[in-house]
This record gives sequence, C-alpha cells and structure tokens, in this order.
Amino acid sequence: MSKEGPIRLAVFASGSGSNFEALVEAVRKQTVDAEVALLVCDKPDAFALTRAKRLAVPSVSFYPKQFPSKGSFEKEVLDHLEEAGVDLIVLAGYMRIIGSTLLEAFDNRIINIHPSLLPFYPGKQGIQDAFDAGAIETGVTVHLVDEGIDTGEILAQEKVAIDPDDTIESLEEKIHAVEHVLYPEVIQTYIKKLQKEYA
Repeated sequence: MSKEGPIRLAVFASGSGSNFEALVEAVRKQTVDAEVALLVCDKPDAFALTRAKRLAVPSVSFYPKQFPSKGSFEKEVLDHLEEAGVDLIVLAGYMRIIGSTLLEAFDNRIINIHPSLLPFYPGKQGIQDAFDAGAIETGVTVHLVDEGIDTGEILAQEKVAIDPDDTIESLEEKIHAVEHVLYPEVIQTYIKKLQKEYA
C-alpha cells in the first residue's frame, strides 16, 4: 500500500454533528493529521449538514428508503467515498448499521464512537439505557466496526461517573464532553497506524 498526502476522512452522521465539528476543529488545530474530505448523512434535514456548510466541508445526504436495497444505498455512498479519495470512515452519531458493501471496501477502516462502556448498553440508546438501569458509571467506547451492533474491536474506553443528582441531560453533556476529546485522540493514533501500513 502506498499513499501520498494526508489521510482523508469521511464522517458519517445522522443528527446534530457535534462530534463531527469537534473532529474538524481537531484537524484544523493539527492535533489530527488528516483531512475531513466528506460528511455523509442519511437524514437530509440533520443539523450536521448545517455544520458542514458553515465549516466548508463537502457533504452528501440521502434518504436510504429511496433506494431499493441496503446494498444499492451503500453502493451510492461508496461511489462518493471513492470520488473523494477517502481512506478512513469515522462514524459520529450515525444511526444505521453498516452493511457488507462498505465493510468489504473499508475493511478495518471504519471507526465508531459509542456512548457506553461496551459490551454494556450497546445499540441506539446507550446513555438512556445506562441511566434507566441505575448504573453508577458508564462511559465512552471507540471501536472498529464489524457486521455486529457495537461488537467490533475496542480501541479505547473512558469511564464517566453517573452521580445521584445527574439527569439524563447532564449525563449526556458529560458523555459528549469526553467524546469530543477522546475521539480525535484515538483517530489520530489509528491514523498513525494506517500511515505505517501505507509507508
């Protein structure tokens, strides 16, 4: 494998895009040695797209239901990734399970961040599930993506205490604060690994 220039990232988001913006800021501060080449969004009304426009990051958005199959949706996405020269996919609040089309094209090059200490509280409501269970701690996990739901190899974890006076809103704020620091750090470490493979 050989690679000229910086690693090019595509960020996938479905919602607000706060982790997307934190990553763009980290790139611009040069704490992450990469370029954010593309934002991919599966909800054309998501606020992440507004952030992308403000940050001057190219973006594409599609309603998956407009496609006859998951494979055809992912093939459309893959075409845009290849056109943008993307090396690494970073999921940031992307609420869809990645299918075989993207997994095969980006083997060990898709990273996700999940708001719990996996394997506890996988799935869409990690923060809510930990809160509802009365857990005394939860956290953030960064992991590689495989065909399962939040089951890929764990790259890093950080604990977050759930205090007796926490509300779901205050817990979400604490989780997001950790995510915005941890995710860029782990991505930078993984980029260094990729650069060695490309060398």
